Amino acid sequence: MKLSQVFLGLGSNLGNRRDNMEKALALIAGRVGEILTLSGFYETPPWGYESAETYLNAVVRVETELSPSGLLSATQAIERETGRKEKTVNGVYRDRTIDIDILLYDDLVMQTPELTIPHPLLHQRQFVLQPLAEIAPDAIHPVSGKTVAELYRSFVMPYEFTR
Repeated sequence: MKLSQVFLGLGSNLGNRRDNMEKALALIAGRVGEILTLSGFYETPPWGYESAETYLNAVVRVETELSPSGLLSATQAIERETGRKEKTVNGVYRDRTIDIDILLYDDLVMQTPELTIPHPLLHQRQFVLQPLAEIAPDAIHPVSGKTVAELYRSFVMPYEFTR
């Protein structure tokens, strides 16, 4: 079976954020595929809603045999098992123990009711672009044709690196 390179964004702002991230990473390694690269952990404010709880965010590059829909099923199961109770609905965000987003899947462009690849808000989210640029600055966004580094440079202030 063909192995695909995928980039996943992880975030946590409830409970022991570092432990939540480490548990999710262990489950990703066990169920999704080999972790090739992990960014540092970044302390970031909530995006799209107000909360007193800040996030830890990171990006991981994984080699997987899973299809995009299989990857979505696996990451959603990991979210539930690590304490996530609700998904974002209609753009209403909430605090969460873990969030796992599929950012890039090879150079695939797809849109279904369940899944859009690349992540449709990737280019707007500094908390994703900064760790992604750390581990894959030359990766190409398959819709814009720009590198991750080019997309990241549109932001002015970097987030604090925590690891």
